Amino acid sequence: MQDFFNSELASEENNMSLKDKLIADKMPQHIAIIMDGNGRWAKGKGKFRIFGHQNGVSTVKTITEACAEIGVKYLTLYAFSTENWSRPAIEVRALMELLVDTMRKELPTLMKNGIRLSFIGNQSDLPEKCQKQIQVTMEETKDNSRMNLVLALSYSAKWDLVQAVKNISLDTLAGKIDAADINDKLIDKYLSTHWMPHPELLIRTSGEKRISNFLLWEIAYSELYFTEKLWPDFTKEDLYDAIYDFQNRERRFGKTSEQLSS
Repeated sequence: MQDFFNSELASEENNMSLKDKLIADKMPQHIAIIMDGNGRWAKGKGKFRIFGHQNGVSTVKTITEACAEIGVKYLTLYAFSTENWSRPAIEVRALMELLVDTMRKELPTLMKNGIRLSFIGNQSDLPEKCQKQIQVTMEETKDNSRMNLVLALSYSAKWDLVQAVKNISLDTLAGKIDAADINDKLIDKYLSTHWMPHPELLIRTSGEKRISNFLLWEIAYSELYFTEKLWPDFTKEDLYDAIYDFQNRERRFGKTSEQLSS
């Protein structure tokens, strides 16, 4: 009889979707994603790179809605790095136009789903039209509280850390802080990400296994998840798979397994 019940339970578990297997109490509050592979996806289909970026926007919408639905509070997407400015000018221009057009078109969806849109990075580097649309979208969505969608634009972790060091130095010289009080918590306060928790889970698509200058300080204890899927092919099920994998890891933060269990 016991074998019967065990087999029934096993059968039920096998029939459960990945989403059903996720544990609400262990849901990462902040997920960061390096959206990689748009260009290769387009190239594989004999198309221009911008075709891949256009299809990548659909994936952004899908994953954003999925995260909001399952209770993720912060989703940070690496949209454009400071190093990406070195790409061909025609691709950069197309990306900026795509960004402005997407923000304008998706504003009603953001409002409907209660999603607040925020940005990190050096916005002064962006085209004026892009800067204006960013300000409009941030203002319109500022009171939304279901989830924070954060786009990293003209961003690099090294840039952010340099800005933090400069400002800490200036405030130290001005007598606002004492050098003896500089610690990791103080540095946190000077980063552009100071208002949100550090990500518990970092996902990178396309099979590449590197961080690419993204949230270097903030991911000190993040769980890293790499998938071969190119970003336009990344689905809700792939997201659930990454979160399920995360929830089944032991996060020790320097402690031993025995310490955690006790």
